[in-house]
Order: sequence, then structure tokens, then C-alpha cells
Amino acid sequence: MLAILTAMEVERAAVRARMSGVRRHRHRAGTVFEVGELSGREVALGMVGKGNAGAAAVAERAVAEFSPSAMLFAGVAGGLRDWLRLGDVVVARKVHAFHSGYSDDTGFRNRPQAWEPSHRLLELARALAREGSWAGAGHRPEVHFEPIAAGEVVVDGRTSGIARYLHDNYNDAVAVEMESAGFALTSHLNDDVPALTVRGISDRADGAKDAADGADWQAVAAGNAADFVRALAAELDVPDRGRPAERADVPVLHNTNVAKGNARVGQQIGAVHGDLNVASQNRGEHA
Repeated sequence: MLAILTAMEVERAAVRARMSGVRRHRHRAGTVFEVGELSGREVALGMVGKGNAGAAAVAERAVAEFSPSAMLFAGVAGGLRDWLRLGDVVVARKVHAFHSGYSDDTGFRNRPQAWEPSHRLLELARALAREGSWAGAGHRPEVHFEPIAAGEVVVDGRTSGIARYLHDNYNDAVAVEMESAGFALTSHLNDDVPALTVRGISDRADGAKDAADGADWQAVAAGNAADFVRALAAELDVPDRGRPAERADVPVLHNTNVAKGNARVGQQIGAVHGDLNVASQNRGEHA
């Protein structure tokens, strides 16, 4: 089983369109996943909404519900470099959580947090990018293996306070988004479930996001990321972790005590061993 997470509907729809045999799977707390096949592999697709907290929560539910052999995040991001083209794919070789720091009366000081992805998944992604067949015939987006910054704000400007902060403190990051830090943390906390973030560049985070969104670049970028994830799913060789055991129904033990006349049931003691459905009846009677 492979878990694929997305943040927005346009991202979910891009992955969903490449799946077959899809059925709905509802987590006991209400989160809805879609389970089906992608490149011949069973996958569970979930949408986390915007933000690292939601990404961590839904990723945790995906791990607990499906015990996936690996997790992938497929979505879009804003580009922080002029050499990135709209539609290019960035595979995160590092994820920065850029809102970590310490603030006092002297100002704000950065306290970096970062996660690296699964080496196995990253190497597979590099091989697929080198081979170049993942996107099919025609125009093939460039694939870049670079750090990504994940925070809690939409960044749409190169001279804003957040943009300058990223440039000064995380200047190796080439793209910015809002979910991969929570996603990466969940991977780390669950015995390092292999995980990898794949993002298509939908805007340049340069003040022109609305124009890029209006030109439907989100759908293009999400589709390119989904295509790359589909190729990864086809080649994935991570050992299966096995599905979690179904919760067994707790056996119901029925005890009935009946006392007649002067009889009284003072104390009843018993022990049941084994995974059995047991029904017992204890009667104390005196005529």
C-alpha cells in the first residue's frame, strides 16, 4: 500500500484522474480517503487542506489506517528562482520548516528545522528523471532536486518581509509551500516511513500568482507532479509494511445470577483465557 497526500482539490483531482478502481474509504474519525490502483499498485489518496498542521494530522491517520510502505506528497508550489519555469517539477531533497525561531525584545532569531527524504525514494526519483520517460511524448518538464521551504503563509512577492527572510535564512530553497514540513515530521515519527515530496511549480511567488492561477498553471503543475508520482509508484520497490490488523470485536460475556428463596449470590469469580466468544450463565438457587 502506498499513501499519496495532496493539499488542494486541484492536486487531489490530478492524482485521482490517474487512478483506477477507486472506492471510498472512511476513517473512523470521518476523514475520507480514496483507495484504488495507480500504475498497478494499491494506493490510498487523501487531501489534507492547507498548512503543516493539517498535513501532519492526516498523514498520521493515513499511517495508522493503512500502514503504507511509503508516502508521497503530490502538489504545487511557488518558485523562488528565476530559472524555474512554470510547470517544472521540484523533488524535495530537503524540507525546511521556516517558521521556527526565537523572538525576544532584541528581535527574531531563526532556529532551523529540516528533514531529508528517504534515500531510496530520492534515488529512484533521480533515476526516473534521468531516463526522461515519465512524462511521455511531447513537452517534458524539467525535474529539479532541490530544497523546499514549508511555512504557514502563501508567499507571493520577492521583496516582502517573508520573502527577504527566506532569502536570508533559507537561501538554498528554490520553492515554497505550506504542507511538507508536517508531512515530513509524520514520516520521521513513524519509524521513518519512506516519504518524498513532489511539487509542480504553479507560480513564481513574485506578485503575479493570481495571473498564473487564472492561466490554469495550478492544474498544469499539479498534473506534472501527479505524472511523476505515477512513475514513482510503478517503480517503487520499498518492502510492504503490511496492513494493520483489524480490530477484533471484544467478546461479550453475559452473566445471569438467579437467587430463589433464602439463597443469595455473594461472590462470583471467573477467568476466561483465549480469543473466544464466550457466554456464561451462573445460577445460585435454593428451593
